[in-house]
Amino acid sequence: MTERIALYPGTFDPVTNGHLDVIGRAARLVDRLVVGVAINIGKGPLFDLEERVELVRLEMAPIAARTGAAVEVRPFQGLLVHYAREIGARMIIRGL
Repeated sequence: MTERIALYPGTFDPVTNGHLDVIGRAARLVDRLVVGVAINIGKGPLFDLEERVELVRLEMAPIAARTGAAVEVRPFQGLLVHYAREIGARMIIRGL
């Protein structure tokens, strides 16, 4: 059986309860969830990339333990579709 991999992209500047809710829901649907923290200097982020990645990582352990999914946090740059292909994602998660 093929591993179900999803990508949840965003700038996460900062990570919010809404983001965490979407991550928790998505993690229940897949085997592996990659939270892609976008490098987007054009948006003028409040936190630098390393801080944003670490803030998201700090919140992932309880979600991974609760859902049983592997949850990774990785920075990425460039077109979303290229990154999704690179990591083997079959779905992209977006929240409303």
